[in-house]
Order: sequence, then C-alpha cells, then structure tokens
Amino acid sequence: MSRVGKKPIPIPSGVKVKVRPDAVDVEGPKGKLSQALPPGVRIEEVDGELRAFPVREGDPSLGKFHGLGRSLVANAVTGVSEGFKKELDIVGIGYRAEMSGKQVVFSLGYSHQIHFDIPVGINVAIEKQTHLTVSGIDRQQVGQIAADMRALRKPDPYKQKGVRYTGEVLKKKVGKTGA
Repeated sequence: MSRVGKKPIPIPSGVKVKVRPDAVDVEGPKGKLSQALPPGVRIEEVDGELRAFPVREGDPSLGKFHGLGRSLVANAVTGVSEGFKKELDIVGIGYRAEMSGKQVVFSLGYSHQIHFDIPVGINVAIEKQTHLTVSGIDRQQVGQIAADMRALRKPDPYKQKGVRYTGEVLKKKVGKTGA
C-alpha cells in the first residue's frame, strides 16, 4: 500500500461528501466538484474522514493508483473549502496585462497583443498591470491556466524578461563577451 494513500482526508466543516463507486462528489462553500476515481481505488467515509483503499490487496498493478486516488480526492476537498491560487509576475519594459471582459490582454513585446480567454470556474485578478493571480477550486485547471499564461513569454535566461511565477528563481546566464 502507498504511504500517501494510507493518510486520511479530514472533512472540514461545511463540506458535504457523497461517495459513489466510480467518483466522489464534493460540495462546499466555494462550489461543487466531482472527482473520478482511478481504477483499483475505493473511497470510504470512516469517522468523519475519508480513507482510500485498494480494491484488491497485494495487486501490484493497481497499487500505483492508491496514492493518486487519495491525492485527487484530497485536492477536491481542499478546493471546495479553501480554493487554490497561483501568482504570476510580468517582467520587462512595456510588458503588461489588462482585463477586457472575460479575456486577459497581454502586451509582451510582440508586434501584436495576445488575447487569452478565461475558462469558466477560473478567476484572474490583475494588480499593477504586472502581477496576476489565477484562482479557482480545481487545482489541475488553475495550474494549467497559469502554465499556459507563462508559456506566452517564458522567462529569458539572459535578460530575465518574461512571465514567471511569483518567487521563481531564474539562473542568469552570462552573455557573450566581446574580445
């Protein structure tokens, strides 16, 4: 059995959990999520907390999904109770972002502006035109949207310009020297 899979998932107050054979439905103050379970994992509610169990003990082909199933359900419970967020910084002269309806418009040094559509369930807040906060209840979706925004102009290792995660440390490369 997986070490991660053995850990119980506490259910915070205000969160309702409905366990089905193939999925877990979680409802909390921030919204609703339905998390599908990987094969070979079952979730049970025991003493006010959730526990993950392998369907067949000792089957090594299904054991790898034990920790994954527990982590996915734990992320759903955390998402509906607290939510997730990722912060991005835009670094560079003239680089900025602004909201336009349900789109973020990026000016990143290209000959054109980039219009980035925000999907349903994700909130983007822009502070000072160079600091973005991506938030939502689905951890996978928040991380993917933040990664897609970062990919619009990855941080340059030479000039340190581009879109980066807040707190991301870049190793600065030294450019060529004229001899």
